[in-house]
Amino acid sequence: MMSAALTCEAHAQDQTAVQAQTQSKQGKDAQKQAAASPGAAALSRDEQIEVKAQRQNRMEVKSGGNLGALGNKKGLDVPFNVRSYTSALILNQQSQTLGDVLMNDPTVRTTYGYGNFSEQFIIRGFPVYGDDVSIDGLYGITPRQLVSPQLYDQVQVLNGASAFLNGAAPSGTAQGGNINLEFKHAGDTPLTRVTGDYTSSSMGGGAIDVGRRFGQDKQFGVRINVAGRSGVSAIDREKRHQVAVGGGFDWHDRSERTRVTVDMAYENQGVNGGRPGVLLSGLTSVPKVPAPGFNYGQPWTYTELNYIYGKLKVEHDFGKYLTAYGQFGGLGGNEKGNYSSLTVTNARTGAGTNGAMYVPYVQTNKTTQAGVRAHVQTGGLKHEINAGGSALWSDVATAYAMTLSPIKSNLYKPNLTSVAPAETFVGGNIDNPQLNNHTRLWSLFFSDTVSAFHDRVALTAGFRYQDIQMISYGYGKGAPTGYSTNAFTPVVGLVVHPTRQTSIYFNRIEGLSQGPQASGNVVNLGEIFPPYQSVQYEVGAKYDIGRFATSLALFQIDKPNAYSVPFGNSGQAIYSVDGLQRNRGIEFTVNGEIIKGLRFNGGASIIDADQRRTSGGLYDGNRAIGVPGYTINGNLEYDLPFIRGATVTGRVIQTGHQYADNLNKLRVPNWTRFDVGARYSFVVEHKAITTRLGVDNLANTRYWESAFGGYLLQGLPRTFKFSVTADF
Repeated sequence: MMSAALTCEAHAQDQTAVQAQTQSKQGKDAQKQAAASPGAAALSRDEQIEVKAQRQNRMEVKSGGNLGALGNKKGLDVPFNVRSYTSALILNQQSQTLGDVLMNDPTVRTTYGYGNFSEQFIIRGFPVYGDDVSIDGLYGITPRQLVSPQLYDQVQVLNGASAFLNGAAPSGTAQGGNINLEFKHAGDTPLTRVTGDYTSSSMGGGAIDVGRRFGQDKQFGVRINVAGRSGVSAIDREKRHQVAVGGGFDWHDRSERTRVTVDMAYENQGVNGGRPGVLLSGLTSVPKVPAPGFNYGQPWTYTELNYIYGKLKVEHDFGKYLTAYGQFGGLGGNEKGNYSSLTVTNARTGAGTNGAMYVPYVQTNKTTQAGVRAHVQTGGLKHEINAGGSALWSDVATAYAMTLSPIKSNLYKPNLTSVAPAETFVGGNIDNPQLNNHTRLWSLFFSDTVSAFHDRVALTAGFRYQDIQMISYGYGKGAPTGYSTNAFTPVVGLVVHPTRQTSIYFNRIEGLSQGPQASGNVVNLGEIFPPYQSVQYEVGAKYDIGRFATSLALFQIDKPNAYSVPFGNSGQAIYSVDGLQRNRGIEFTVNGEIIKGLRFNGGASIIDADQRRTSGGLYDGNRAIGVPGYTINGNLEYDLPFIRGATVTGRVIQTGHQYADNLNKLRVPNWTRFDVGARYSFVVEHKAITTRLGVDNLANTRYWESAFGGYLLQGLPRTFKFSVTADF
């Protein structure tokens, strides 16, 4: 092992020497050129700036990411399907929400939460709520409704269950995948970047991104990001505003054995008169889609979201083979909104009703994680041992006020009122919401990754012991209810490298969710069920040569379902967790440069979401609500060879048909969307300038984007985006 290390070190030194000689020769050549022609040096400098700007602006999707208990890993070396979307992609596509970023992923689809404007994501046919999006592997510190992507260096997507890797998600989702965010930090090159942007129909904004390193050894790093926008979106009458401020601070000692990072952020977002999701009641067919920009939402609806959050992380290397780490984070959230979804009762005419509900929501989260990572060798086997634990405490204070007299309205000819109907049915104290529920999660994990045959074969085995405590205080009425229970979630994963650029992998991993609470007209109303575990099997193959990567995965996930069944001969029903949803599928992704100047990101996913063991067998064999049979994405970028600095882009997104009911009678048609864009990088007084123009939904197609949860979300209309970025 020592010999191998010395060999690698000598090889690295040789490479460094070669690079130094090459750079020296290039420097001398540049000096000769400058001496021969006074203007040549300036021209060469501008050309270098232009080329650098164009490279930094390239669409980039990296294979690999943060795998929680296992740390940051290259995708080729792990038995899981994970990839990362970079800040360059976020900037170039002018992404305004996390959903805009994930629109690039062929295995992810986005919808709204039930009755509000929060984004939730569908991976492998199962939801990921905003509460269950992590930051640097920590749950509980991400804004739970809308996320400003401008603060993050990477948006990482893990396909599949992750109870061992990340622990139980606080809101009980993430059964089919996980989303992780990584804050921006200062690089070696100073950065001062200013962006101004415009979005139709009349929304303006901008951003500032500044990064610097200080100290004799550049051991201190500071990265400040400020972004905001406000105005009317491409949907009629829908106003949105956003402010996000983030700071990433890092320090390392001279040996870089000790590393400390501090990340802090504030975010405010709001929606006024937004277009809501559409609920369905008693229909035998799906209503036709209104005009793309038409707004059937009530003008008095709004949501106002404020979050302050952050984390501290410390890492220390005890020599080459042992690293200890710990991090602590927190979030304070204050939300309020007056919400109203249109419930359509006549699919032909669009007739329906608008309710009204005011909800204040105050959340306080604290979360921590600590562990050790050790590398040891026994005989011809290498071991990477990961051991540690995590904990999360979440307190939610909330209340509600709702109307019992809904407004008559229409999907196509809405009855718009100037004020909300009287909200007379009240739960809790809406002026001063009290503690409604308390969640405590803590866990311990251990794993060993054993490598052999020069790392060509790696076997990972481990487990996480998870304890979940949940207490519901209701809305000030009755005694608290809840449970405290625990579960083991094991993992087994195998990776085989036939070549250094390929791998074949297998995993068996579980998901863990908080148990549901009995609702409806049932004899056990209010009963909270213990957590339930889902089981995933996955096999796949990967190919990665750095500039180009592709992967293929086949998976099966079994997840328990809850429903009401007859209770003896009493004529009543009882709520139970006896059902099953089995999702089987194939995923194929491709990322990277196909030929020089031509880059592609995309792929396809095929899912069979099968309901089993349903109540009385009524829905057995039917497809689960809102899960499309297939999803396809294709995103191309091409650097024009005849215009230096110019790039054209195109994207196609297609989603197969879905069902909005368990009987599979309400069929939502498949849809296709086309996006186009272009950008141009040039130099003005030795400063790089990049202009961007994008058009989303070029054909202004009208379509129902999602039916997940049994309600419809309409796709966005044609939207123009324009921005200018200057690097000083």
